[in-house]
Amino acid sequence: MKLAILSREPKLYSTTRLVEAAVARGHEAVVLDHLHCNLVLEKGKPGIIYHGQKLEGIDAIIPRIGASVTFYGCAVVRQFEMMKVRTAVESQAIVRSRDKLRSMQILARAGVGMPKTAFTNYSDEVPAMIEQVGGAPVIIKLLEGTQGLGVVLAESAKAAQSVIEAFHNLKARIIVQEFIAESKGADLRAFVVNGEVVGAMKRQGKDGEFRSNLHRGGSGTLVKLSRAEKAAALLAAKSLGLGIAGVDMLQSKRGPLVLEVNSSPGLEGIEKATGLDIAGKIIEYTAEIAQKKKAKAAPKAAVAQPDTQPDMPQ
Repeated sequence: MKLAILSREPKLYSTTRLVEAAVARGHEAVVLDHLHCNLVLEKGKPGIIYHGQKLEGIDAIIPRIGASVTFYGCAVVRQFEMMKVRTAVESQAIVRSRDKLRSMQILARAGVGMPKTAFTNYSDEVPAMIEQVGGAPVIIKLLEGTQGLGVVLAESAKAAQSVIEAFHNLKARIIVQEFIAESKGADLRAFVVNGEVVGAMKRQGKDGEFRSNLHRGGSGTLVKLSRAEKAAALLAAKSLGLGIAGVDMLQSKRGPLVLEVNSSPGLEGIEKATGLDIAGKIIEYTAEIAQKKKAKAAPKAAVAQPDTQPDMPQ
């Protein structure tokens, strides 16, 4: 198989591990910077030009689309889909997961447990909004935030109102969430590939930090998920249509609560915490969906038909 990894940084841990895992399994792997892909739109002939050359012969892609380039990155993935190239993560699933509000609406509809969450477009509704999630302290999140950025813990209703009003004055859209005190600054990251939890870790925030993201200085350790935690992770990934996902959950008194579902989860933290070959699982899944396409497209063997034509006169 010829597999393409869509990544802006070929030297990143996740990218290099995917290339290594592909080569180790006998596949050809190429890294494409999706921002350098030019899309050609023509009736019946969708194409992609990369550094002056038309991309051809790719069996499947693995999107590694950063949050800051979601729009163009998803357009590139969609173009590959139009070219009948299989993708490990579909473009529409990436779009769903990147919109925090939309993704939480989908998860709530599917019956996934999550912290109480409120959203409003009006600052004068703030006091009621805080009460709707159980009162202070509350977590305030930018809808466009990633890696723990744009997340604030407001320990009092007054502080929460000040922060929310400040965000609204900046025309920034935010959600307000219930604060789960019993999680004690830790969360769980379940890594899902093809409907299976292939690895999990517990992420603990550093002292005095309520955010557990590894980018914010948190640490990751191997953890065994409960049956309920596995079920929550699988349901969350399935609800958003993600073949590959990092599902972040809090442990609470009422069971696992999903915080976020990441469509391009990093591999370094999970592989180092678990010692597992997560990149290999992704490559095997991607090759499998590409193989299914090839098998489906293969022409059926011709079946010999009896000669029913009358003999021609000599």
